[in-house]
Amino acid sequence: METSEFVGRYLDDVKRLCDAIDAQEVTALVDALLEAWQNGRRVLFMGNGGSSSSVSHIVNDMQKNLALEAGKPLRALCLSDNTALLMAWANDTEWNNIFAPQVECWAESGDVVIGVSGSGNSMNVINGIMAANNAGAKTFGMAGMGGGKLKTTAHQCMVVPSDNMQRIEDVHMILLHLAFASLLDRAKEAQ
Repeated sequence: METSEFVGRYLDDVKRLCDAIDAQEVTALVDALLEAWQNGRRVLFMGNGGSSSSVSHIVNDMQKNLALEAGKPLRALCLSDNTALLMAWANDTEWNNIFAPQVECWAESGDVVIGVSGSGNSMNVINGIMAANNAGAKTFGMAGMGGGKLKTTAHQCMVVPSDNMQRIEDVHMILLHLAFASLLDRAKEAQ
């Protein structure tokens, strides 16, 4: 296959996957983020591998860009950004327990917790979502491959209907940027 043909197919597939996302699910996430921003609630993000990079990136937009463009930041944290803490929890307990204790430390009723897992079956993310549910937080998931356990554990879960990890991660990043851009737009209107 020629490179130009491959590029066209790849982009067409990402477009198809974006079209499969329910806009109401994105709207529900943005509504929860706006409420958290207006009320000074925390928003915790977690993910592994490429998903960890995506959620780390979006915290930058949520904090800094909202502060600069809408007058105050979203109180957002990425739970995979503290390598020492992750390794301590993994070493002293188990890898599946790296997020749940952090959620138990930070999440309160009314906060928002977002778990991103390409497979939907990353047990450290699932355990973090369960801890958030127990704390009374609003939980959202982003998954692929049918949604896995994340689909039934999070209060709401956007599932990219693909088994290709790169395309799943592409769409997750688009959804995170879309949620941020919509939140910023609504935050500016609310001023």
